[in-house]
Amino acid sequence: MEIKTFTENGRVPVTILHVDGDLDSSSYEAFQAQVDSLIEEGARFVLIDLSHTKFISSAGLRAFNNTFNKLRSLHPDTNLSDEDLNKGIKEGTYKSPHLKLLNLSDEARTAFEMAGFDMFIETFTDMKTAVASF
Repeated sequence: MEIKTFTENGRVPVTILHVDGDLDSSSYEAFQAQVDSLIEEGARFVLIDLSHTKFISSAGLRAFNNTFNKLRSLHPDTNLSDEDLNKGIKEGTYKSPHLKLLNLSDEARTAFEMAGFDMFIETFTDMKTAVASF
């Protein structure tokens, strides 16, 4: 797996990670380490481009969840209580304002949706639209 990062400026600076390769038990730790490093360096709005990622295992989904939680903890002004967050997810009124995904393969989308991540993380098929959504 290879990860390329760059920043696009929309209303806010969006850190884009272009993942090339599967996100599974053999690669999720490297992915998580790179995301954590970017967050430590100041990334607050993250778009993960999965154009070249055919497969995402539960380990990859766990890395998305960890990233969601880290970004959420860094934004106290938009931080909802856990109760309000869970209510918003269940009602379909909450989507992460800080983490979004781009170009999931059919296989990756199936795993993503079966795990319920589509309930709180938006996905896009167009980078311009994704960057503008932050």
